[in-house]
Amino acid sequence: MRILILVIHVLAAAGIIGLVLLQHGKGADVGAAFGSGASGSLFGATGSANFLSRTTALLAVVFFLTSMGLAYLSGQKAERQGVMANQPVQSKPVAPPAEVPAPGSEASKAKEIPK
Repeated sequence: MRILILVIHVLAAAGIIGLVLLQHGKGADVGAAFGSGASGSLFGATGSANFLSRTTALLAVVFFLTSMGLAYLSGQKAERQGVMANQPVQSKPVAPPAEVPAPGSEASKAKEIPK
C-alpha cells in the first residue's frame, strides 16, 4: 500500500512540474508577438490555460493527499515498532569515569616514570 501511494506521489509531483512548465506566464504576450503564441493550439488561446490550470490544481490535490497518506502510514509504522514521538530514546548508561589519583599520593607515585 505504501509503495502504491509513493508511486502516485512521485507521478503527481512530476506531472505538476511538467504542467507548470507548459503554462504561460503573465509576460507570455510579448513572446506571442514573435510567433510562439498558443492561438493555434488544440484548446485555443484561453482553452489551454483553463485546461492546464485545472489539471495542475487536480494534481496538486492528489499530491497533498498522498503526502498526508504517507505521513499517516509512517506514523503507523513507528507505533508498530514501539517508537513514540514524545518519548526520548533510551541509550545505554555510561560507565563512571575512572578515578584519577591526586598528585603526590601513593597511587600517583607508583605510576610515575623515572627520568
